Amino acid sequence: MLKSTARAIRELLDDQRLLAIAVIADGAPYAGLLPFVVLPGYEGVVVHASRLSKHTQGLTAGTRIGVLLHEQYAEGMDPLQIKRAMLECIVHPLERKSPEWEEGRGWYLERFPDSRITFNLGDFTLYRLEFRKGLWVGGFGRAVEIEPEDIAKLATHR
Repeated sequence: MLKSTARAIRELLDDQRLLAIAVIADGAPYAGLLPFVVLPGYEGVVVHASRLSKHTQGLTAGTRIGVLLHEQYAEGMDPLQIKRAMLECIVHPLERKSPEWEEGRGWYLERFPDSRITFNLGDFTLYRLEFRKGLWVGGFGRAVEIEPEDIAKLATHR
């Protein structure tokens, strides 16, 4: 992966606040939209979701899901030029009150302080979505596969 591609993906992860997830729920494809926090090493993200939501049926331990992040569309932009990353992730629910959960909660509240109330609700869970591989599209005709070894490069290519 080129350093410029790694920087562009990292920039997207840093700048955006919502991602779309694609899961299987009740045996059928289902998509959801969730706020996220990037893990410090860019190897994945943390999301906070209610187990009452249909999309969380697909967020079981070890499950592979799809994540889509994209830059925001603005008037006058060519939709085919929208930068986007599609990532295959492995789901890791975080055990409530575990050290990993506490750390994830801290990162999440730092980015989304208004979500504090949801941490008091028993149906909300933190999930770490570990990036495995994916596809970066930097615009029309500019697609690059993201290989597993490229994930580690996201944190090092500045």
